Amino acid sequence: MWLNRDMKLSAYMNKKKGEEIVKKEKFNFAPYILILPACLLMGLIMIYPLGKVFYLSFQHYNPTKPFTNGFAGLDNFITIFTKKEFYNALGVSAKFVACEVVLQLIFGMIVALILNQKFKGRGFFRALTFIPWALSGVLTAVLWSIMFNQHFGVLNDLLSKLGIIKEPIAWLANTKFVLGSVIVAELWRGIPFFAISLLAAMQGLPDDIYEAARVDGSTKFQTFRFITLPMLKNTIVLTTLLRTIWEFNSVDLIYSLTGGGPVGKTTTLSMLIANQAIKTSNYGYGSALSVVSFAILAVIAVIYMKLSGFGKEEA
Repeated sequence: MWLNRDMKLSAYMNKKKGEEIVKKEKFNFAPYILILPACLLMGLIMIYPLGKVFYLSFQHYNPTKPFTNGFAGLDNFITIFTKKEFYNALGVSAKFVACEVVLQLIFGMIVALILNQKFKGRGFFRALTFIPWALSGVLTAVLWSIMFNQHFGVLNDLLSKLGIIKEPIAWLANTKFVLGSVIVAELWRGIPFFAISLLAAMQGLPDDIYEAARVDGSTKFQTFRFITLPMLKNTIVLTTLLRTIWEFNSVDLIYSLTGGGPVGKTTTLSMLIANQAIKTSNYGYGSALSVVSFAILAVIAVIYMKLSGFGKEEA
């Protein structure tokens, strides 16, 4: 009697488990249906243009010369690596990106540390810091082109009154100063990105660690060096990588300020691509340059993330 009841109970439990397994294995389509419109939109505005660029990179395509259009094979890529302009543009890009990312990180960190302190009017200054980042690249270029103007620019006027220069300098036409001038203008616009990102990360750091450091007699520099910096590592790695990509692809401010001149001193790889599309309408060659630029950034990103150990906890 007891054995028979146990067997029935065991069979009932096995049946319930089987039903639960079937329910678990049943595929739920609802989440995928809900995200389908977003995926389609992403494919429309991102994947299709990217595929079109890769397609055009293997074509001779110039709307102004339709009789030359057709399949090019690797001709565009061969032209890229045999032209001096590519290596010159790559060199300018390397200088521009290195200076921007390093200087923006340093000044952004300083601003974030200041805004993380408690003082009267802190909210106002935090909002004020965001203004350069909110402005468009074209508007920023207009503002700085006025300040850099050789005849009525405020920069020349200020330096003349301080006795640093004797005659006005054409900051955007002088080959010695033009790249530095563009770097300064972009630096002003890029500092808020690091300041806001680092400040947000600092706000999430636990206070008890800083209390323990103060009790142990740690100086402000030691606290920054051994506590703040290590805890901001992932934020610094991510922001520097994002900013490297954005600065490498930056076009609006440089195009508005100098157009890549004079004599190619500010022609970055992105500017070279833009000029191919806007000035010469050589979309096939420009697309090939874009593919090479994409490959360079992909390699840099992978190597940088690997060397930095992004996301890995310290042992």
